[in-house]
Amino acid sequence: MPKPWATLGIDLHVEPTGPGLRRGLTDALREAVRTGRLAPGTRLPSSRTLAADLGVARNTVADAYADLVAEGWLTARQGSGTRVAEREITPPAGAAPPRRERHRPAYDLRPGTPDLAAFPRTEWLKAARRAFTAAPNDALGYGDPRGRVELRTALAGYLARSRGVRTDPDRILVVAGFVHGLKVLGAVLRARGVRTAAVESYGLKVHEDQLKAAGLRTAPLPFDGLGTDPSHLTDEGAVLLTPAHQFPMGVPLHRDRRAVVLDWARRTGGLVLEDDYDGEFRYDRQPVGALQGLDPDHVVYLGTASKSLAPGLRLAWMVLPPDLADAVASAKGGIDTCGVLDQLTLAEFLTSGAYDRHVRAARLRYRRRRDALVDAVATQAPDIHVTGIAAGLHAVLTLPPGTEQSVIQAAGWQGLAVHGLSFFRHQSAAAEQLDALVVGYGTPPDHAWAGALGALCGVLP
Repeated sequence: MPKPWATLGIDLHVEPTGPGLRRGLTDALREAVRTGRLAPGTRLPSSRTLAADLGVARNTVADAYADLVAEGWLTARQGSGTRVAEREITPPAGAAPPRRERHRPAYDLRPGTPDLAAFPRTEWLKAARRAFTAAPNDALGYGDPRGRVELRTALAGYLARSRGVRTDPDRILVVAGFVHGLKVLGAVLRARGVRTAAVESYGLKVHEDQLKAAGLRTAPLPFDGLGTDPSHLTDEGAVLLTPAHQFPMGVPLHRDRRAVVLDWARRTGGLVLEDDYDGEFRYDRQPVGALQGLDPDHVVYLGTASKSLAPGLRLAWMVLPPDLADAVASAKGGIDTCGVLDQLTLAEFLTSGAYDRHVRAARLRYRRRRDALVDAVATQAPDIHVTGIAAGLHAVLTLPPGTEQSVIQAAGWQGLAVHGLSFFRHQSAAAEQLDALVVGYGTPPDHAWAGALGALCGVLP
């Protein structure tokens, strides 16, 4: 029995126009090749398949192909089929010119990204196979907006064990990155009447922008040697903090100030948004526990796989107070918007112990890089002080007053991408104008780290 036509060959969208089927088909194919819709090397359906799809005679398609081969638009070889010929593509009139690719720096020392070359591909693929094999069929549906229960259950256990977080799977919401979580939270806070959110004097502008986009005003808190000072909190409805490892200054929130911010939240009903962006990477002692563990009713804990694994996974999570969990889940939407396969894989990665093994290996590797950075600066630029090195994937290099911009410019000339501290300072902050570089040591692969250090030390005053 012959196979139905719809099961044969490959699909091609083409609409013959003009007088005559052969000429119309020839013109339509030629235009698709000329404008680049059919890229060079693209294999076309057989004449039999395309004729069946279009409802025309096979000879009509064969003749159109032959005409375009003769004109040089197509090529036809025995055993290789009919393909689009290699030729220059003429963009249609009015098309935007192609974007020029930005010049990539020789070394990227901007903070925020781990060593992507060290992603545990083999173990991740093994976990994906195990997870997908065991997954029920309904896992491929639209799903619970909170995320897969397998991942939420695994996260509840892991966060309790490693970060001191107190929760259960029903109060965990899986989101597509920290910024996505902050966007959802901002909308809920605004709907509940919050008008102002306090933020740290130093932080990421994208986080501030998300709060502003939700209609919230941001008020910076002072910063000193003990970290962010929450004693200035008054009637704000929420505060965004990085208590375990202040970004980018690198200090933990002092224990007395942890008590102050929680006392403010209990007294006013305010909400603490705890950004635990790199809590796994502490080198000199046990990690600082999560603030959420001290008061689960007033703290939203936000964690992410972006630093421990890779930002491209787009996986993060929020641990919500009981009276906020349903509202935030509803604000996220009626279906799960995060990839099911990656959620199931991360759940398997956590429960199998592969995540712990990966984090421990990464911690050793990043500590070696940090030590090499400190040693290189001490040897080649002894007047530069390195701070914020007890944890994380970056360090702060203090510079002589007034030199930050000139050092960044010199770094650019040497193909070195790096941010100054001013890049992270809130525009309304009254903090002291300290000149410094914020140097990320996660991004360069191992083989490039020595070269990156040499380039960095070469531009330091």
